[in-house]
Amino acid sequence: MRVILSGGNIYRDGALQRLDIAIEKGRIILISPQIDPSEGDVFLDVDGLAVFPGFIDVHTHLREPGFFYKESIKTGTAAAAKGGFTTVFSMPNLNPCPDTLSHLKEQTDIIDRDAIVRVFPYGTITKGEKGEDLSDMEDLAPFVCAFSDDGRGVQKGDVMERAMQKAAALGKVIVAHCEDNDLLRGGYIHDGAYARSHGHKGICSESEWGQIARDVLLAEKTGCAYHVCHVSTKESVEVIRQAKKRGVNVTCETAPHYLTLTEDDLKEDGRFKMNPPLREKADQESLIEGLKDGTIDMIATDHAPHSFEEKNKGLAGSAMGIVGLETAFPVLYTKLVKTKKMPLSTLVDALTKNPAKRFGLDSGIEVGAVADLTVFDLNKEYEIDPSGFLSKGKSTPFAGWKVFAKNIYTLKDGRIV
Repeated sequence: MRVILSGGNIYRDGALQRLDIAIEKGRIILISPQIDPSEGDVFLDVDGLAVFPGFIDVHTHLREPGFFYKESIKTGTAAAAKGGFTTVFSMPNLNPCPDTLSHLKEQTDIIDRDAIVRVFPYGTITKGEKGEDLSDMEDLAPFVCAFSDDGRGVQKGDVMERAMQKAAALGKVIVAHCEDNDLLRGGYIHDGAYARSHGHKGICSESEWGQIARDVLLAEKTGCAYHVCHVSTKESVEVIRQAKKRGVNVTCETAPHYLTLTEDDLKEDGRFKMNPPLREKADQESLIEGLKDGTIDMIATDHAPHSFEEKNKGLAGSAMGIVGLETAFPVLYTKLVKTKKMPLSTLVDALTKNPAKRFGLDSGIEVGAVADLTVFDLNKEYEIDPSGFLSKGKSTPFAGWKVFAKNIYTLKDGRIV
């Protein structure tokens, strides 16, 4: 079956170009200024719409196995497709967590059965994500995208060093949630003006950047490929910037909420609670600058769904985490690109080319490439309404926001999903 996309503004070489695309057997077979519609079995009129490579999210909590009530692979990948994501990396804080091949198989069996976009699972760094003994890294390596204990920082430097040595030998990336437990002191929002004025316990910035500073030295020592999850502080950006200048093999991600919200936007509502927390304006500005100058490589959603009950207990009592797959691109496009804080190319590359490069995937609209594409109406304005989310999770700080960029189609292997 041949599919033709006609009249679209195709994202290539950092810009939108008016071109037609023909797809057959899941791959792009022709890109041309005009393709005869009669040459296709399926014709999609995308006149005036933007066509991007399918987005890649390297930080998605699909919650299955173990926490089906929060999210499932079926609902999570449906939400991904609705947001324009054709590839997601599934975080390992599951039950059982993927620390052995048998535990991983419980997850991959569900992925094979239910996923409608590509799902690459992480293996854990340590057994049970307890930060002590290493997982069965050698057995897991051929079947996982990387290793992470996401949700928990590896507290012991010697354990992280051993993990990096093993990962380097296996040719795998260590992906780190950086958080020093000794510095948390019961905190649950940023240790800033809002926490002080509202009587909340704060999380200091050093709890994040201190562990990053430790890890980049270990990565430098071991030669390990190292990736930092959800960077939120200006100090973290600078530590990574200086490490890159020294030639350390380090990349990092930030998330849409850190780029578009600060502690000034906090409300006494669980939908504003995530980990790391929303920081200060200076941190946000540093993150934006870090994306623009290449210090921050990619944007990941950290899509972290919870039940209504878990998120309906205010800032102090609610679970950490918000959903993000269905809002990421429109929020970022509206708040960063349309306001000219960032060029479209920086945003799109942070969602496509850069994560693909780091984790050895294909991404791009070229003849011969896999036809993973997403189509948006960049001029369509609408209000974010969580009740319409395909995710089981509905908790988002973006509820009620007016945004541009409406997803029209998402195609995996040339098939609309």
